[in-house]
Amino acid sequence: MKSKYEDLKIEEIELDMNNPRIAKFIEMYDKNSLNSEQLALALGSGVEDSSQTNYSSLYNSIKTNKGIIHPIIVNHQTDGKYVVIEGNTRVQIYKEFKENKIDGNWNTIPSVVYENLNENEIHAIRLQSHLVGPREWDPYSKAKYLSYLSNDENLPMSQVIDFCGGKASEVSKYINAYQDMEKYYRPQLSSDDEFDQREFSKFIELQNPSVKTAILAKFKMEDYARWVINGNVDTAINVRKLPQILKNEEATKVLLKSNIKEAYEKVITNKPDYKDLKAVSLEQLCIEITNRMNNMPLKDYKDIINENNEIKSYLTDLKENLDWFVNDITNKE
Repeated sequence: MKSKYEDLKIEEIELDMNNPRIAKFIEMYDKNSLNSEQLALALGSGVEDSSQTNYSSLYNSIKTNKGIIHPIIVNHQTDGKYVVIEGNTRVQIYKEFKENKIDGNWNTIPSVVYENLNENEIHAIRLQSHLVGPREWDPYSKAKYLSYLSNDENLPMSQVIDFCGGKASEVSKYINAYQDMEKYYRPQLSSDDEFDQREFSKFIELQNPSVKTAILAKFKMEDYARWVINGNVDTAINVRKLPQILKNEEATKVLLKSNIKEAYEKVITNKPDYKDLKAVSLEQLCIEITNRMNNMPLKDYKDIINENNEIKSYLTDLKENLDWFVNDITNKE
């Protein structure tokens, strides 16, 4: 796909009202009177506080700097129209600044222009911009778009994966989490205003097979969604503890009355209390665990592999928690 840089006239550019992320929400507004704030809220797909903050920051930044740093991306269609692929809100802000005669030059906007892209090429650009690019969508919006491509556009999973450069397991997890949230969580809310996409991470953790199996042995997916709504599922990382909790009748009762954290304490009530370990630093624990694994006698290693013992589940739980923690702190750097 070849592109070129141009300063396009703002009146020549049309917003992409058919963007699958926002089409549903644009219907709530009159397209002819749509303003940038409404567009920003629509792009936020239900998280108005977050969208409002991002919109205000973008609005003020453009006004202060009298322009944008990152060019918008536009498709020049065969009918001569310039339609936004990426940058709807920025274009709308420019249009409003020009109309309201805000100080600055709002007649043209920096643009990367592609010629007559087909739908697949447009999808590829969106995914590169927002799933693996510098301006990533939030996880729920990523999942929503991936679900759209897979289930509405019926693109092969291999093509979706190629577009965003992810792994098959990760893409499938995102799509399944989105579908579970829409199927089991949203219908139990009084209105769409109560929908909190920040809860999406709890549905990502739900995709762990051991978690779903444990829940479905006694409950339904609707029950899990209700736990999320009621606060029984306190944090996403604690979802991984549900298999242990649901095996324990007393802990399950605590879960239904309180939350996973409280219930998990019931699960480990009868475990030995290694008080001396509490004085050991995290650094020392990491070094000791690493040394023990590296220097483990072959017999002990084979015993772990061949015997049905608890150490396997403890190591698996440790790995999952470490993966989550390391990814989290790495991404914040």
